Amino acid sequence: MPPAEVAPTDPARAADVPGRLLTSGASADLYAIDDDRVLRRYRDGRDVTPERLLLDHLAAHGFPAPRVDDAAGADLVMEWLHGPTMLQALGAGEMTLHDAGELLADLHLRLHDVPAPAGWRPTGAGDAAAGPVVVHLDLHPGTVVLTERGPFVVDWAHARPASAELDVAVSALIVAEVAVDAGGDYSQAARALLASFLHASDIDAVAALDEAAALRANDPQLVPGERELVQDAAALVRTLVSLTARR
Repeated sequence: MPPAEVAPTDPARAADVPGRLLTSGASADLYAIDDDRVLRRYRDGRDVTPERLLLDHLAAHGFPAPRVDDAAGADLVMEWLHGPTMLQALGAGEMTLHDAGELLADLHLRLHDVPAPAGWRPTGAGDAAAGPVVVHLDLHPGTVVLTERGPFVVDWAHARPASAELDVAVSALIVAEVAVDAGGDYSQAARALLASFLHASDIDAVAALDEAAALRANDPQLVPGERELVQDAAALVRTLVSLTARR
């Protein structure tokens, strides 16, 4: 979980934090406690009990997710995973796009081997999200931390029980949205990463693509302009899957 120089979203809570702010995400802030632990605090005050249950469950099944040391209210105390994100490693030329695509596919494969915990119902998941396996629904190069112990997946706020097809489709869309952004600096690299990911995955990304596109289009955390990219991104995923199938 790399540091980032950002200001706290809610300065009124500054006196109630254990250390310096490392990063502010869409829904939570991350603070350093010491050299080994961080505090993840959700700004909407959600109960983190379901997330702790999930992370403990993943650890019991050998999946590389952060260890949780404590959880109370909207706060999760977790191990500090030292290392760059996959996105940072790509930007620094420390990882190839081909290898990144294969790693993303492998992490999906390993995650979808984990059955959903019995009785687990994340906040806001709803009955329609029911499915047989644990899915992340935000697994992309920015949520994979490359540590000395190997890659770890972070940011489990969207996780729920669903299908492997939905998870792969959402990840493909997230990368494809960067690829179809004509004004973006990384569109060509994102297209190559997407092609590598789809080629390496044994899951049909098109099977749940419409559902994934609906989820993305209705995500309140999308910044202005991102929502308009979803349909073009879906079309790109369909095209690349079709090309892969012909090989």
